[in-house]
Amino acid sequence: MDHPMIKEIERTGYPAGYEERRYYGIDALGNDVYEGDEIFVYEDDIYLIDDLSYREEEILENCGAERRIV
Repeated sequence: MDHPMIKEIERTGYPAGYEERRYYGIDALGNDVYEGDEIFVYEDDIYLIDDLSYREEEILENCGAERRIV
């Protein structure tokens, strides 16, 4: 006997109540960005903050990049 949540995941690929996030685009480093992600915007490029090191974040902030949530 399978748990109902396991059956739901097998049937749909997601647990019940899970809302799939909407795709926003690709950042300057090739990372997928989805709505709700935190990014830096610098000139015409975007950078996904989750995939940046602390030093990279500091460099972007010092260069004037703007922190946003998509």
